[in-house]
Amino acid sequence: MAAGRCQRVVCGALLFIFFGFPALVGCDDDIDQQIFQPGIQSTLKVAAAKPRRYLLYDVNPGEGFNLRRDVYMRVANLVKKLQDQGSWVLVLPPWGRLYHWKSSMDKQQTKIPWTAFFDLESLNRHVPVIEFEDYIKETGSAEIDEMWYLQSYKDGFFSTGKWEEKVDERECNDRPVYHLDENGRYRGWFWGYDEAYVLKFKCVSAQANAGLMVKPLTENTTARSVMINRAEVLLHDMYGQADYWAARRSMRFSKELRFVGNEFRRKHLNSTDKDDKTIMWEDWRTFKPAVGTAKGGPYLAVHLRRGDFARSHSKNVPSLPGAAKQIRQIKKEQKLKKVFLATDATDQEVKELQKSVKGLVRFKPTKEELNRYKDGGVAIIDQWICTHARYFIGTALSTFSFRIHEERAILGFEPKTTYNRLCADNQTTEECEQPSQWAVVY
Repeated sequence: MAAGRCQRVVCGALLFIFFGFPALVGCDDDIDQQIFQPGIQSTLKVAAAKPRRYLLYDVNPGEGFNLRRDVYMRVANLVKKLQDQGSWVLVLPPWGRLYHWKSSMDKQQTKIPWTAFFDLESLNRHVPVIEFEDYIKETGSAEIDEMWYLQSYKDGFFSTGKWEEKVDERECNDRPVYHLDENGRYRGWFWGYDEAYVLKFKCVSAQANAGLMVKPLTENTTARSVMINRAEVLLHDMYGQADYWAARRSMRFSKELRFVGNEFRRKHLNSTDKDDKTIMWEDWRTFKPAVGTAKGGPYLAVHLRRGDFARSHSKNVPSLPGAAKQIRQIKKEQKLKKVFLATDATDQEVKELQKSVKGLVRFKPTKEELNRYKDGGVAIIDQWICTHARYFIGTALSTFSFRIHEERAILGFEPKTTYNRLCADNQTTEECEQPSQWAVVY
């Protein structure tokens, strides 16, 4: 009897708190009957759901895969702040037409969804994200209400040397690459979707962190969908701090690409997560390994940039003989027999390295694997294998190497086994400055 009276009191209190009318006697079926009797429903105070709004973005076509990943983090944390103002979702820009994707199947590399490279479930644990295809399905078309084309200020930091955060609608500095069609719609490059268009276009000068866009997006427009183009103009709000690392940790590679990398490690490098102490938890939000807990597989991983990068950064990148000499030395110091090489070098250059460095292997995709994983997926497999090495050495100023630094930090590797770079042939130890070390912040 006492328990029954207690339940009625609790139920009555909850009814008063949530619905704003005096407690009704009874619980369970009694409550159902009393709440849903004629006339009661009209007294319930239910807040109206806020309409779902969409933030799209794109990046300068010349930017590479790994810088685009960094821009995603800036925009994702902008969406995180927008969540306080309403129901915003980030629409992911399809991949394709990147400068470094130079394989023979380049023409097929458009309209690539993020699921080809990343785990969307993991991304959604940070902020709500959807593919562009899903945006089309949800809204019923590839129509975008507004495009804000970002640009620098003519009288901004680079001309005055003075940094002041600001965002303003301005005349376009250059002739826009988007044009009006006969129906008054703005057309241009939308990741290969010819049916996509924008209803309203404007140039916006920005000298700001991404978070400064919250106010204009919530106060200066009522558009349901807004696309920020040239999003690389925006900076990180708090570089290297908790939100930065939350966005970064959420960017887990797709399970299929991780599986391919793990199989290569197992077959060719005697490396497994169990032996290497690199087992990840399913949810990145609860995965917080202490520094030094990751051991890594029994191999040295090297990222060596060649081609245009080596030519334009000759003061920081070694020649092939110079790289081979350093690899042999580090391999000996670390007492490792195997070397995994991630590189954009030609097949002939790789053969030359293999003659100079014993035990050197690389991931060479078959035609079928290249068609399935594409250039971006192959690059991720390379990064994943480098991430799990006992010791890693990269290329100075390369965002590819930088992303590997971050992956290794997230797994719990010692900084001294991670933040290393190859030196140019004539650089002294003092001149060959090693990469900056960044600790993961939770």
